[in-house]
Amino acid sequence: MTDHTANRWIPIESNPDVLNQWANAAGLVASQAQFHDVYGLDDALLEMVPQPVKAVILLFPITERLEQKRREEDERILKDGQHPVDPTIFWIKQTIQNACGTIALLHALINSEVTFAPHSALARFLDECRDSSPQERAKLLETTPLFANIHSEAASAGQTAAPSIEQDTDLHFTCFVQAPNPPREEGLTSDSTRLLELDGRREGPVDRGECTDFFRNVAEYVKNNYIANTSSMHFNMIALAPPE
Repeated sequence: MTDHTANRWIPIESNPDVLNQWANAAGLVASQAQFHDVYGLDDALLEMVPQPVKAVILLFPITERLEQKRREEDERILKDGQHPVDPTIFWIKQTIQNACGTIALLHALINSEVTFAPHSALARFLDECRDSSPQERAKLLETTPLFANIHSEAASAGQTAAPSIEQDTDLHFTCFVQAPNPPREEGLTSDSTRLLELDGRREGPVDRGECTDFFRNVAEYVKNNYIANTSSMHFNMIALAPPE
């Protein structure tokens, strides 16, 4: 799920109850938002989720075809660049094995308009690394005790038996958020928004195009670029949205 490292966590289950346990323990004010299952990508099923959706976490299978697409895209972005990304977006590099669930949670929560309890793990982590580089944030996550216990407790709370800490998994979490479209020229402003994918295995946020209807844009992107590229059924989407 990430580069080889001495740091390994137990994977957490893609389950809204588990993600809510993690988020609430870390400081999310529950009256602001909670995680909800997305039961399918058709409009009728998307409408079952409370609106507006603030972020989406996707669990997907790591397959050779998807890995090849990721490598080619990373190389293309490194060579040719991409649409400018809003500089206020919070992104963190994943350096802890099996921590992609926590990375996705941090990406979803910190980049959404939600409230964190004062002095909570989320509030303290954000205060400590707001102006740090993605690599510095990763090092802080490796060394801080703020989230390790929260992650461990959430990993033990799923409906299925958690893998051992030595066991790798072939599933990975990524996150989608909406961001302002940064002006291409100094002094200009823009009212349009962009769809961003935040994955700690990448080299930074990846722009996924213009965002006109965030939740439906995510569903369309996942359908066309993830599900269409594998026969696996091991996909799960969870939305951060107002509590029911």
